[in-house]
Amino acid sequence: MSKKISRRTFIKKTIGSLFTLLAAGAGGYYYAREIEPRLLDINRYTIRHSLIPKGFDDFKIVQFSDTHLGFQYTIKQLDKLINRINRLQPDIVFFTGDLMDEPNKYPNSDEIIPILTKVNAPFGKFAIYGNHDHGGYGTDIYKNIIEKSGFMLLQNAAFEIKLLDNSMIHLIGLDDAMLGKPDLAKATVDLPSDTYKILLAHEPDMAELAVTEGIHLQLSGHSHGGQVKVPFIGALVTPPYSELYYEGFYKIGDKQNPLTLYVNRGLGTTRLPFRFLSKPELTLFTLKQDL
Repeated sequence: MSKKISRRTFIKKTIGSLFTLLAAGAGGYYYAREIEPRLLDINRYTIRHSLIPKGFDDFKIVQFSDTHLGFQYTIKQLDKLINRINRLQPDIVFFTGDLMDEPNKYPNSDEIIPILTKVNAPFGKFAIYGNHDHGGYGTDIYKNIIEKSGFMLLQNAAFEIKLLDNSMIHLIGLDDAMLGKPDLAKATVDLPSDTYKILLAHEPDMAELAVTEGIHLQLSGHSHGGQVKVPFIGALVTPPYSELYYEGFYKIGDKQNPLTLYVNRGLGTTRLPFRFLSKPELTLFTLKQDL
């Protein structure tokens, strides 16, 4: 696993990665601070696997992540986002952590619940802890908001998603790797070996552990896709536990039966209020049985 770096080191390295951007002049600075953070990519992908039951064909999953409310992302943006999610008509919705940037300092937490409550997903809406959800004395604050909003908070726990024809897949939620106590073995201990398993883990590098536990799809956030990238080089700085995998799809492990990891770029910003070549993202996955 990758080692931790300090907040000061992370900020210092991030500032360094902005030099190329600032060299482009005031236009680049304005774009990175005022324009790109307010854009939104809606990415659509099909996930195929032989263990996905036929009944789950065209089952739609929406993942959103890393809003970091209170730093740059606003409550109005969250409200618009939820409306976009509902227009996608998901069967199930996943939030993969970091709701507020500093939970104990966020002044409008009472406004979050009625917005998240509007998320419409007939097979449920689920959330996990990110490092910022535990940070800032936020563990109980986040739990209260998530559960009052109708989300199920999965903390080293699994949930069975079952259809009327009795076909099923399993969802697993892992505690945060930086400030929580992730225990994947505990979460998967009683799960059958022959069902399709989706893991929600805030930090993408946890895939190094998940690949040995029979996980088929891992959905993560945390990295913000690097948040600031340099053309032809990519992200110069990524946070701890997203140094191996920081954006998009990866295949990990056995080539015949790999773990598929998807790293969502998230919606907000943290540390510094910039995004460059790393637009905010909302992701729609459609399941298909691979015959």
